[in-house]
Amino acid sequence: MATIADVARAAGLSSATVSRVINNHQYVSEEKKQLVYQAMEALNYFPNASAQKLRSKKTNTIGVMIPQLTNPFFTYLLEGIDRIATEHDYQLLVCQTKNNRFKELHFLNYLKAKQVDGIILTSIENDWATIADYHTYGPIVLCNEYTYQMLVPMVRLDQQEGAYIGTRHLIEKGHRAIGYCFGGNTSQLTIDRHAGYRRALNQFGIPYKKDWIFRDAYDLEDGKRVFRNTLEMDNPPTAFFTGSDQVAAGIVKEAISHGFSVPGDISVIGFDDQPIASVLEPTLTTIKQPAEEIGSNAMNLMIKCLENHIDPSEMDIQLPLQLIVRQST
Repeated sequence: MATIADVARAAGLSSATVSRVINNHQYVSEEKKQLVYQAMEALNYFPNASAQKLRSKKTNTIGVMIPQLTNPFFTYLLEGIDRIATEHDYQLLVCQTKNNRFKELHFLNYLKAKQVDGIILTSIENDWATIADYHTYGPIVLCNEYTYQMLVPMVRLDQQEGAYIGTRHLIEKGHRAIGYCFGGNTSQLTIDRHAGYRRALNQFGIPYKKDWIFRDAYDLEDGKRVFRNTLEMDNPPTAFFTGSDQVAAGIVKEAISHGFSVPGDISVIGFDDQPIASVLEPTLTTIKQPAEEIGSNAMNLMIKCLENHIDPSEMDIQLPLQLIVRQST
């Protein structure tokens, strides 16, 4: 295997000059650069990328926290992040937290140990006071999740408004017993969605009932579990507002398997507008979030942070969401 010394001998230059060419230092003539490149090609020599990164104290790697890789919403988020990262020669280290706050802290330590240049958080499992300390080790960009406690770069949507318009839609369809399903953490996103649900109930004079609140609902199986639990209630919900199309799909499938009609007996709204929403039978009413656009904006913010080009006006990017009405309501 060729070394820098071998390249230097073939080019007729010093090892120091070869090193300067490889590391893109200034003040090396074009003639010497060409000699080095020709020698590298002839010897099939490739620079040690790890060593270069250690010298520059940059990894060109961005850590991305994803709660569940099996959830298509986060897959599309990641697609948007990766597209911009690739365009700017960054690579991604994808870290699946499984909604576990200890795993999240473990991955945040990658930033402290300089194993990544920055972190993009697509979910938040710990309270922000705990996460904020890591901001001193490198940039943290919030993607989908957000906080009001500290001015950090974030790309988000008005989650309270999304929950409000979804719940209001069910009320306008004649429902008064509306269940609410959410993941269970205490992030600002979760707090705001809950507030939007309650705002719609209050506006129409509908009482809030804790029995109709279902937490720890993340995926299709959780949605099935939620519906089975309502079968034991004396006064079960006739409609469900959920924080995920996966959960909504689980409710719909389980309801139909028990002989219920959707939307005849119950109505269901999802969140995200994942592909499953348009192929489910019946098709799923949902709140559309532009997942890829959220991800691409987050990665653009990360690059601006790393290059110190971010403007205060760009710290909080808000994108629109939309109610998509289909057959489940």
